Amino acid sequence: MNKTAEFLVFGATGQQGGAVAHALRAAGREVRAFVRDPHSEKAQALMAAGITLAVGNLFDRASIERAMVGIKGVFSVQASSPQGEISDEQEIIQGKAIADSALAAGVSHLVYSSSGAAGKGPTGMGHFDSKSEIENYVRSLPLCWTITRPASFIEMLMLPGMGLNTGNFSFFMQRNQPMQMITLDDLGRINARILCNPQPFAGKVLEISSQTLTGEDLERAFSNAAGFPIHYQRFPDALLTQNSFLRRLTELVDNGIVAGVADIPALEKMFGEMMKLDQWLAGPGKQHFQAALNAPQAEIALR
Repeated sequence: MNKTAEFLVFGATGQQGGAVAHALRAAGREVRAFVRDPHSEKAQALMAAGITLAVGNLFDRASIERAMVGIKGVFSVQASSPQGEISDEQEIIQGKAIADSALAAGVSHLVYSSSGAAGKGPTGMGHFDSKSEIENYVRSLPLCWTITRPASFIEMLMLPGMGLNTGNFSFFMQRNQPMQMITLDDLGRINARILCNPQPFAGKVLEISSQTLTGEDLERAFSNAAGFPIHYQRFPDALLTQNSFLRRLTELVDNGIVAGVADIPALEKMFGEMMKLDQWLAGPGKQHFQAALNAPQAEIALR
């Protein structure tokens, strides 16, 4: 393990942690990634990027504390129950263990990545309410912390079965209904900037987003990128009736809890211009878009 690393990133083999770890490396900082399997393809890719590995398990407090040695700043994110890896209760245990270990190790700054749905009252969805509980715990500790609440990921639009491959794309909002989203690139660089310059963000909760999009915006951007018409519609009522998970998420979009409340102009003053959907489709998202566009039509999403 590299004792000179400045920052410890949890979830580095996942989307959020990986984006933050690579953004820190791009800024020339020394990064340590907490991983379960150092021989996995994703862990090896981190090493190839100049990121050192700390091997451990989030249910093993001693391994977390070993990884904290000599660290100045920590990025904390945990898997959520919809990913099928852990329960909501286990997520809370892991989030609290990281915060406790950071405090015990004398870490200068902890950034906890929560959710745009957190901190706005009970949602009835455990994977959002778990994050509110972790937030409250982090805020209760005598520790320098920042909480970031990302909007829904633009990358989520590329999940299999949303309908890009049929020319009829379905998602949560109505055609003219706004919903905020964020690219992983923006999430990575915002959290990396906060870790590198914590003082202005100490003790603050920051809602983060790249862009506000309607269903009609998605229709236009996808059609332009595909070179042929892509129709947008909200998830059909029949699907929402039979799928309680999607139905509750749709209700949370409608009541504003998942729609996003970030002040994007203020974010751009602090962190620079955010990546818009058109830019993402032509750049880092191009390969994902083409894969979704050409996916077998038998694939079904979010079941």
